[in-house]
Amino acid sequence: MILPIYIYGQPVLRKVAEDIPADYPELEQFIADMYETLDQSEGIGLAAPQVGRSVRIVVIDLDVLSDDMPEYKGFRHAFINPHIVEYDESKTDSMEEGCLSLPAIHEKVTRPTRIRVQWLDEEMQAHDEWIEGYLARVMQHEFDHLDGKMFVDRVSPLRRQLIKSKLKSLTQGRYRCGYKTKPVRK
Repeated sequence: MILPIYIYGQPVLRKVAEDIPADYPELEQFIADMYETLDQSEGIGLAAPQVGRSVRIVVIDLDVLSDDMPEYKGFRHAFINPHIVEYDESKTDSMEEGCLSLPAIHEKVTRPTRIRVQWLDEEMQAHDEWIEGYLARVMQHEFDHLDGKMFVDRVSPLRRQLIKSKLKSLTQGRYRCGYKTKPVRK
């Protein structure tokens, strides 16, 4: 089932998400719904708060980038209860980011290129790995959603001021996008 994407201004996007228990109800179906929503919206990552649930689940599909980044051929994974436990701040890079919850807004964000992450996979097997490169960026972006943060929180105060009217438009429901959304209702 395709779920609506919650748009900037929705309170769930600012809450710190909870870890889920191993017996979380209908987990397999929820992950399938998240993938279907991600596919329909043509994104590469989706966090549970973006579909209205304040739980620590993220799906990432980098296979769509495999023509330009062959190392991500077949990369489609769910991350359950993920936590970034360490940042390697020795090297960072800046890259433009966008977000399904912030349609039509793109800004450069500086992030570490290497992070250590702990998570459970769909079989509830634990992982603890150092992740590098583009996947590290995507994970940081998506895992920020689990901590109530969005990429616009990581831009300079000047850039934030320059996009203030665009952000206000989102909270007022004035935007267009090609996927199902849940705007803020006032």
